[in-house]
Amino acid sequence: MLETIFSILTEFVKGVIESSGITGVFFLMLAESAAIPIPSEITMPFSGFLVFEGKFTFMSVMAAGVLGNIIGSVILYYIGYFGGRPFLEKYGKYILFTHHDLEVTERWFQKYGNSAVMFSRMLPAVRTFISFVPGVAKMNIFKFVAYTAAGCIPWVYGLTYAGLVAGENWGILHPYFEKAEWLIAALLILGVYWFVRKHIRNKDL
Repeated sequence: MLETIFSILTEFVKGVIESSGITGVFFLMLAESAAIPIPSEITMPFSGFLVFEGKFTFMSVMAAGVLGNIIGSVILYYIGYFGGRPFLEKYGKYILFTHHDLEVTERWFQKYGNSAVMFSRMLPAVRTFISFVPGVAKMNIFKFVAYTAAGCIPWVYGLTYAGLVAGENWGILHPYFEKAEWLIAALLILGVYWFVRKHIRNKDL
């Protein structure tokens, strides 16, 4: 089952990129950064693999990934900016985001500030939702974009390069990738299960 879910998600990402090209890379990364669950861990390595095949250039993939990441993050930033705490306190429970989560997240951001925006870009899952909090905190938009770019560039580069290297060594690495795909799928599903269970049991819901 886990392998099937991961396979469906992978095929969706591949289909979008194969049909839409670089534009597809841009919109997939934008969607992930706007809190739509489309993992960049699939999007960028596959794009890197297409660089190996000569269908894209490395720089075009980088540009699409980084720009999509930034714009998607800005969208979520402004949702937080204009919606603020009232938005999360009213609608947060529908996305399993409790009042307790909001308080913890705000304290975390107040403690680490700009550094949190930058370094969280390289953390799976966290990188998707971090943009909302600076918006709520009314962080300067120019600083937000700068720190977001500083954090997402190495993330996008690393994943794209991994796909390129995988293409160059496909014959050697393919058997290991098949096993790794199942492991990644399991970790993703277990992470979602833990998150949902934790929040369903939370009395704030």
